[in-house]
Amino acid sequence: MKILNSAPPSETIDLNVEQSPVWELILGIAGYTHEQLRHTFELDEEWKAGQETMPVPLTELLKKIEQSNLWYGMLLLQNEFAAVSVQDFSNQLTGASSTALYSHLLPYYDRRHESLKKELVTAPEQTVLWEQYAGLFEGHDYLEGYILEIHQFSQSEITELMTKVLEEWEKWMTTKEDWNKWLQALSFEQKQHRHLDATVPTAEIQRVTGGVDYLPEPSIWSVKLVPQVSYRPWVLTIRTSDTKLFFYPLKEEYLLEPGVPSKELVSGHKALGDELRLKLLFQLQKSPLSLQELSVQFNISKTTLHHQLTLLKAAKFISADKGVYSINSGKLEDLSSQLTRYLEIKE
Repeated sequence: MKILNSAPPSETIDLNVEQSPVWELILGIAGYTHEQLRHTFELDEEWKAGQETMPVPLTELLKKIEQSNLWYGMLLLQNEFAAVSVQDFSNQLTGASSTALYSHLLPYYDRRHESLKKELVTAPEQTVLWEQYAGLFEGHDYLEGYILEIHQFSQSEITELMTKVLEEWEKWMTTKEDWNKWLQALSFEQKQHRHLDATVPTAEIQRVTGGVDYLPEPSIWSVKLVPQVSYRPWVLTIRTSDTKLFFYPLKEEYLLEPGVPSKELVSGHKALGDELRLKLLFQLQKSPLSLQELSVQFNISKTTLHHQLTLLKAAKFISADKGVYSINSGKLEDLSSQLTRYLEIKE
């Protein structure tokens, strides 16, 4: 049988690291106004210390953002705008039509309900449509309420609130000693990953983000990796109809003074500073092995091996899937690169 292959070549996703001061400002607002999780953010103590000197207008604006969760909409808008400055974001927001604004602001649910979303954005005065769409997100931590909150604002009120809170937050952040250092580090991170291999997105995303597991999804044609400081230590994930966004923590080493090693660098070398653990890595480099197989090979009890493997796993040098251990070569290479950068060795 002769078969003519007329199918077009398979497509790859668009995979990029994207950075802008606007992303960092919005994520700072998102973290600051996240009442339930705020105590877990690395910047929480600094935020608390700065509350006394925070301008009253900014405090009031942040309360409105906290009540409405409009930080989520700001992230969705920045995904569309790719604004390079607050002024750029404000200009695009002001110039957006009602249909475009609501289309960007409404979260994606699934393809089956995209028709409801389209109906809503063309008839935003229909309260019943807002209630129907919000109902799809019933039980979500904040999206149901977020959609209903949008309905309470006029387009001009949304534009004014988002613009003002971004302007005021930027003024406040630029008084911080580390702000310019953050922006330089974020820019450096983007340049470091300028050319990603989109043919192996899962491996690349895991490498760049330091461990985020990504499974390709139907209809997702673009993946954006956004490094951030303000939302550390969390990874925030958002998706639209065709794009997945990962806001991942910037490496600690970029935020330290010269001569100060990162915790990851220290703990990584501690994990390697043992003969048995090095031998385990050597064997796992050859092929994945189960605990039973390693116990037989090394003639060591499973309890002892499990302890050593746990230390290697904590350092992210290995991973386990259904009881089978495999090496994470990329993480070992990354540790080596970190040491080279820390010691300022020219490659």
